[in-house]
Amino acid sequence: MKQWFFKITDYADQLLADLELLPGWPERVKTMQKNWIGRSEGADFAFFIPEINEKLEMFSTRIDTIFGTTFVVLAPEHRFVRRLIKGRKNEAELQEFITRMKNQSDMERTSNEAEKVGMFTGAYAVNPVNHEEVPIWIANYVLADYGTGAVMGVAGHDQRDYEFCKKYGIPIRFVIEDPTGEYDYSASGPQAYVGEGRLMNSGEFNGLTVEEGKKAITAWLEAHRVGKGTVNFRLRDWLISRQRYWGAPIPIVYCDTCGEQPVPEDQLPVELPEDVRFTAGAVSPLATSERFVRCTCPKCGGPARRETDTMDTFVCSSWYFLRYTDARNTDAPWDPEKAEYWMNVDQYIGGIEHAILHLLYSRFFMKVFRDAGLVKESEPFERLLTQGMVLKDGSKMSKSKGNVVSPEEILAEYGADTARLFILFAAPPERDLEWSEQGVEGAYRFLNRVWRIVRQFAAIAGTGEKANGTYTAADKKLRFVEYTSVTKVTEDVAGKDGAYALNTAVSAVMEFVNAMHAYVGEGNSVYHADVAAEANETLLRLLAPFTPHITEELWHEIGGEGSVHAQPWPEVDTEALAVTTVELPVQINGKVRERIQASADSSADGIKEQVLELPRVRELLSGKSIVKCIVIPGKIINIVVK
Repeated sequence: MKQWFFKITDYADQLLADLELLPGWPERVKTMQKNWIGRSEGADFAFFIPEINEKLEMFSTRIDTIFGTTFVVLAPEHRFVRRLIKGRKNEAELQEFITRMKNQSDMERTSNEAEKVGMFTGAYAVNPVNHEEVPIWIANYVLADYGTGAVMGVAGHDQRDYEFCKKYGIPIRFVIEDPTGEYDYSASGPQAYVGEGRLMNSGEFNGLTVEEGKKAITAWLEAHRVGKGTVNFRLRDWLISRQRYWGAPIPIVYCDTCGEQPVPEDQLPVELPEDVRFTAGAVSPLATSERFVRCTCPKCGGPARRETDTMDTFVCSSWYFLRYTDARNTDAPWDPEKAEYWMNVDQYIGGIEHAILHLLYSRFFMKVFRDAGLVKESEPFERLLTQGMVLKDGSKMSKSKGNVVSPEEILAEYGADTARLFILFAAPPERDLEWSEQGVEGAYRFLNRVWRIVRQFAAIAGTGEKANGTYTAADKKLRFVEYTSVTKVTEDVAGKDGAYALNTAVSAVMEFVNAMHAYVGEGNSVYHADVAAEANETLLRLLAPFTPHITEELWHEIGGEGSVHAQPWPEVDTEALAVTTVELPVQINGKVRERIQASADSSADGIKEQVLELPRVRELLSGKSIVKCIVIPGKIINIVVK
């Protein structure tokens, strides 16, 4: 089948190198892209097959082990296979094996758990470095579209080859010496030797380290013109042809005289026809529209046929964000000046399942557009968040499993704010979270506490006296927690290296609410109106991004101007965070009997004098003698009596 590709491999090096420009991306995603691109440095070389007078080209990242080759393996699809098996006594058996292997998926063939099976072709290949003849096998674990579809078998230092040789009785030769002397070179164990060391059984290269051996043998191959150093990639060109209706038509026409011709720019876009049949069977629906298929060759003006495949839908979704920079432009996808102003995207959110398709393709498109002069940036997304899934009973929600939670029911019973708060609090955004009715109820109870405490503080703000900077110990304690929470929430919602700690941000707000309850619950004789009003405003502004509806309602109830969501973010009051007093527990014979507020810079003697004047302590010490009094400033006071 003739199909169309995008040559993404031309950008393989850039796609790999530019991952270093993305500190705001999760390392997991960058690692997945690195592995998908699969850059490997090694050598191209060839074994000679005398029987068919052909060079069998290969690529290896472990050219240092070439002297350990005891067989070579071809993919069942390799172009030499048919010629190598033709006329053999077991040709039919070989052909049946090849057909069976071709029917396996790449994943089935290369999985570490998959059984490695093969057959000897009866032919031999000559090693270029020692001129040794080695048998040529066909095996399922070699793929035609990775490398050259042929590999040298070095069982001593490759686990797949090792298992294959043990299964089929192929000789195993070791050419790397274990520097520790612990490896058993009798090949009786289950593992190949894959560690570092020095070359042995490798002729003039004996004694070199692995890295030295790679360089020296590659240089030898180049000097003898039988190989060269090279870079290979796992990444393959992007097949975009799809035999379906839904997708952008591929703008190519076929002319019997001129061949394949691109549709001229002034005739773009090619639009999907509407007179198609979706039950066409083996052909694309577009092929059923004569009006669409029949066209004129843009080069010679003769009759031509349109391409009836459509593009992979990833083509359209790989650049949509650029359209947002100039959405009303009817003459071009976007104005480069507007794209320069808006790009790149500050924050992108999407599932981890897009790591090696959508996200890689978007990066590819951006580089192509840059080279075409349409954008200035090389990368589309500054920061990336890959959110987790909501699980129920340990599994992804699905109707077939019967573990689906109805959003409508949750909203009706608890409200949207409760659902939002639970999801944000239950786990970091990049992690999966387990749905919990108890957790939802807990979030609902917390919001009810917020409702009550804001109203209590509003009453204080309306009737109490103002502190005007002269704060009580209770004021200071509340304001310390308040601005500690502001600091914590600000850091957590800003995100660092693409990671957002929204769950701990919510936790910090909860601690602030607890401090507000403590403020009104400690029986203080003085409550200050300005302290209460400040606390209310800070709480609602901190909580607004998480629970927008209840905070908006309460904001208006306390007399706030405009919308809470239009207010500036709270700024940290550094004076409130300056610790001037500390609360110290007072132990008597090892048990905490009292607590004291002491100046943070108080001396041990000053604290001791203050403690011994406390009425409760004097009562407990009455009639007893002090054996010792241990004071650790800022920590604890321990009095031992008898």
